[in-house]
Amino acid sequence: MSEELVNKVQEMLKEETWTRSAVGNYTVSNLEKLSEIVKQAQESDLQDQIKEICDEKIVHSKDDCIMALYISGMIDLNNNSLDNANLVTLLDIFKTGSIPKENLIEKLCQDILANKPENLFALRELAEHYKRTDEKTKMWELYETIVKLDIEEADLAKELAKHYDEGTDKKEKGIMYYKKALLRYIATKNVSNIDATWNTLLDKIPQDVDFFKLAQKKVAKSISEIKSATYISKVYEKCIENSQWDTAIELIKLVLNIDPKDRKARDAIVTCYRGKYANHSRLDEYISKSDLTSSFRDVFEAIDDFEKHIAFDTNNFVYHRTWGIGRIEKVMGEKLTINFGKKNGSHELTTKMAIESLQPLATDHFWVIKAVVNKDKLKKKTKDDVRWALEKIIKSFPKCDSKKIKEELVPAVLTAGEWTSWHSKAQRILETDPRIGVSPTDINNYIIRDHDITQDEKLAMEFKAEKEFFPRVDIYMRYLQLENFDSSDENFLDMYNFFAGWLKTSEPCAELVGAYLVINYTKERFNVTNPADYTFAELYDSIENPRKMYKELKDSKISHLREMFLKNIRDKVPEWDDKYIHLFPTVLKEEILKELESKGKEEKLTKLVKEAFDNFRDYRETVIYFFDKCQGKEWFKAANLSEEKQLVTLINIISLCYLEINNHVNSTENKKIINNICNLIFDKNILIDFMFQGEEERCNKMYTMVNDVKDLAPQYKSKLRAAILNKYPDFKFKETETKAEAPKGTLVTAAMVEIKKKEIESLEKEELPAVAVEISVAREKGDLKENAEYHSAKEKQHYLNQKLTSLKNEMDRAVIFDITTLTTAMVSFGTEVVLHNELENKDETYSIFGPWESNPDKGIISYLSPFGDAILDAKVGETKDFTVNGTRRCYTVKEIRPAKM
Repeated sequence: MSEELVNKVQEMLKEETWTRSAVGNYTVSNLEKLSEIVKQAQESDLQDQIKEICDEKIVHSKDDCIMALYISGMIDLNNNSLDNANLVTLLDIFKTGSIPKENLIEKLCQDILANKPENLFALRELAEHYKRTDEKTKMWELYETIVKLDIEEADLAKELAKHYDEGTDKKEKGIMYYKKALLRYIATKNVSNIDATWNTLLDKIPQDVDFFKLAQKKVAKSISEIKSATYISKVYEKCIENSQWDTAIELIKLVLNIDPKDRKARDAIVTCYRGKYANHSRLDEYISKSDLTSSFRDVFEAIDDFEKHIAFDTNNFVYHRTWGIGRIEKVMGEKLTINFGKKNGSHELTTKMAIESLQPLATDHFWVIKAVVNKDKLKKKTKDDVRWALEKIIKSFPKCDSKKIKEELVPAVLTAGEWTSWHSKAQRILETDPRIGVSPTDINNYIIRDHDITQDEKLAMEFKAEKEFFPRVDIYMRYLQLENFDSSDENFLDMYNFFAGWLKTSEPCAELVGAYLVINYTKERFNVTNPADYTFAELYDSIENPRKMYKELKDSKISHLREMFLKNIRDKVPEWDDKYIHLFPTVLKEEILKELESKGKEEKLTKLVKEAFDNFRDYRETVIYFFDKCQGKEWFKAANLSEEKQLVTLINIISLCYLEINNHVNSTENKKIINNICNLIFDKNILIDFMFQGEEERCNKMYTMVNDVKDLAPQYKSKLRAAILNKYPDFKFKETETKAEAPKGTLVTAAMVEIKKKEIESLEKEELPAVAVEISVAREKGDLKENAEYHSAKEKQHYLNQKLTSLKNEMDRAVIFDITTLTTAMVSFGTEVVLHNELENKDETYSIFGPWESNPDKGIISYLSPFGDAILDAKVGETKDFTVNGTRRCYTVKEIRPAKM
């Protein structure tokens, strides 16, 4: 087949009559035959040989050969060559003459795009073809594709904007393309088109101030700050026309920051103040006093002076840190009369004092609302209209995060319980409302906009406000999931370029690896390039500690960097299985094991099992994982680890962890490991089941190992001891074990713990605060030396504090008795024992508990008392002869049963 195809092509080229000069009768059918040859060459792996034959024909032919140009050009395309020269020449042949061969042009472009859908040359030529043949719908579709693929294409974006703007139902799409065109003109410094497009957008969306501020920043960076001020001046002029005074003032200040001597801006801000405060009784006076209109005074000093004074007018609200919310009742010259309500009354202040001590408040400030609206009505309004409450609170404070919102509502408006459900509703609104966003400089602070923004704009602003790398990854991944995601969108490109910038970092760090993973993820799904000049395999080889790197990569519900990390290792790193084996002790995920199993790497897993158990000090969590989840795996069984070795290893790990805890090494992590092992071998009775599968000697061996771990919680040792005695009643523990394991703390019942907690709570919340009030009242009565009430209250406070400290110390030492470990095989905590008094020949019954429960008059004895200690661990039939407080006692144990808790 291969020799036949080569011969066929050679013969066809010899007979080729279709050249530039003889293309008149060439048909689509001819191109289809050539397309089939290219396909056969690809399938037979003869592309290079066939191309070489065609290129030789092109070089030596006196006229352009259509067949050679087509085959060579398409093979170049299949080989991802950037050289389109042969196809460009061929297309030129079809366009040459008085009448272009439109059907051939269309076919050639379609063939190119069938192989490379993103080929801009073919897309542009095909779009021009549809324009000539009046197939406008297809033309506009291609224009959109071109604009999406070519991020520098601004003119077509503007054409699309005009097209959609002329329709009645797609004006929003038109605005989107105008924005795209403007930002691209700014990037290429095309000033004349910036002017025209800026003016067009300003006429169409004067309310979208956020976009114009974004564009202004880009102009300042790309062209000049002065030029950016010129553009933003047009926006504030439009705001003045529409009486949007606050927005206009904000933009004018922006212009003045760039050029403080801008006379036009200074006059404009005076115009805005006159509009905003038209009803203020002293407007002209304050404009004059602040020298706003005089060029000799610093403009921002003048603005600050004016804004401080203008806030104080009749009926305006203010806040004083001691007197609270007040309303200005009267303004007389430099004196203000302010009513702070029934409690604090009216106060007279000079204007200067007011400026220094009062905070002006808007009429709809939330503090004002709380002061003047009935509490029940405000609560109902807040609960019924969550968005209203959010808007009022956010607008009231320059810095407003979730903590501030709660501070304003709880407990003044909502109870703590009501806050929980209210906050859930509020959170959804904060995330989705098109007018609620975050501050451009702080991701935690919310702001209210005066117009809707799209979800992509909302996320783009969050991205700019967020300063931390991994939260930015989360926002970026949410952006990629938008339904209307566009890889040519300027917001997306800004985010993408942020991560691309990290790829230039020389030393591998979690941020660099995260950025590479994010860029690669984007590249695989959308038409973007990876700007890195190295492969993932090369990046991985430069990582000194892959386990540490895996831990440092941060995941969320949306961004799965660790999963991407592992996938890239599997797909792009040589000997990936060894990398997986190395990483497993850190990853501890079933997916890793499944991947290795599916590729037949069981021997390596078996080797890892042996290594983990042999070197358990360095593989603690790996040992736990294997023991818990892999017992049934053939590769685990192949390690030939006896159940005894596995359990002994786990007990040794417990001992090792306690040793490190005592040396203050990784305490939190070690406690977690201990809890996991105890849950496995003690709570699930795995150790007990293993012990009872063998002879009594096995019980002795395993219990001795457990008992030697001196810091292990006593309930586990007690549970083992009870189980052993139930199975082997005559089991003899070592002499050192004849006494019940003394807990590190004091054994207590759960019921007594609750009683002690209530005592502590009563002291902290009732008794001590009440004494504090007594002391305060007594102190006000005068001389403390002769003040008996004061000294009595202080003594009481000292006593209660000592009592509280003592109770807390007792609570710190308390160990709640685990009722599941109760054993009646011997006298122990929680048992009721019937003793025969050998000296008085009578039976006596006692309950054994701790010092908290002790009540000798009712027969409740503490296991820590001399009497309790003497009979502890005695078994039925055993006689105890001892002396307590100089008195001889002799008892024989008749019966042991559970005591009533």
